[in-house]
Amino acid sequence: MTDREQYTPGPASGAQVRKDGEKWTLILVRELRHSPEKVWQALTDPAHLREWAPFDVDGSLAKVGTVTLTWVGAPTQGFETKVSRADAPKVLEYNDTRWELEPFAGGTRLTLWHNIDRRFISMGAAGWHISFDALDRLLAGQPIARLAGPDAMKFEGWQRLNAEYAKQFGVELPSWAANAPKH
Repeated sequence: MTDREQYTPGPASGAQVRKDGEKWTLILVRELRHSPEKVWQALTDPAHLREWAPFDVDGSLAKVGTVTLTWVGAPTQGFETKVSRADAPKVLEYNDTRWELEPFAGGTRLTLWHNIDRRFISMGAAGWHISFDALDRLLAGQPIARLAGPDAMKFEGWQRLNAEYAKQFGVELPSWAANAPKH
């Protein structure tokens, strides 16, 4: 049995939604047992991102500039992404995403702000929840490998989280998401 086969995500927690008219922002907070510098490297280095994030990049996110970002399982090629702020190891901003890292209890409080379409808010929360778990385990030296895109949606833990976050946020699950095949 691999670490991935033994992995079960905890209950939906640490997420909230902010609404500003038609704009929805998903905010996820996770406390990690690792230094801000170590977390920063995992957020910005393409090799680290391939281990936990739901996307790949063709260059470092640690400096202001442009990279190509490709979401795992997306039917289209990657798209140009502008890193607008890279204040190591505190704040990282690109496109519709902002990461904040704060020293906390010997580790890091990591906050993700992600603008997302309302229809996908619970799905995004479930996906990021699992990605944060993969990040935490990677940093602890116990990687489970990323679980993202279509593979994540088939994962029973993702389906449970999607339903829990939908209930927390007061949104309906699309029928196709509620009936996705499990494995």
